[in-house]
Amino acid sequence: MLQRIQTVYLLITSVCAGVLPHYLSLWGGSTDEFAFESIEYYVLFLASALLALISIFLFKSRQTQFVLGRFNIILNLILLGLFVYRLLTVSGETANSEKGIGLLLPILSIVLLVLANKAIKKDEALVKSVDRLR
Repeated sequence: MLQRIQTVYLLITSVCAGVLPHYLSLWGGSTDEFAFESIEYYVLFLASALLALISIFLFKSRQTQFVLGRFNIILNLILLGLFVYRLLTVSGETANSEKGIGLLLPILSIVLLVLANKAIKKDEALVKSVDRLR
């Protein structure tokens, strides 16, 4: 059942976390800084993309898919927290004080994961209601 809407949400999430950090800068200024230049950001983005891809192929186990989605949301919140921490600790006039569009990727991933989890829960409720009718 790969044709469900949560598959689309999870696929977009994996693209946002796996591909876009290579092209969108996190911090600007004199030189752009991308996610793959910092190991902790790169590992968290890669883990988020892999969790979304794994979750796509666990369509037979909706409960596991839902739990992986929640774990992925927590992972993106940690990534967002690291971004906020760095933004608050960097001084105002350093070379990388300008914010890039890549800082919004965890927020976009969280929104897509919430929508995917909502659709997974809806499918689970539908299956349970059909089981009650048997």
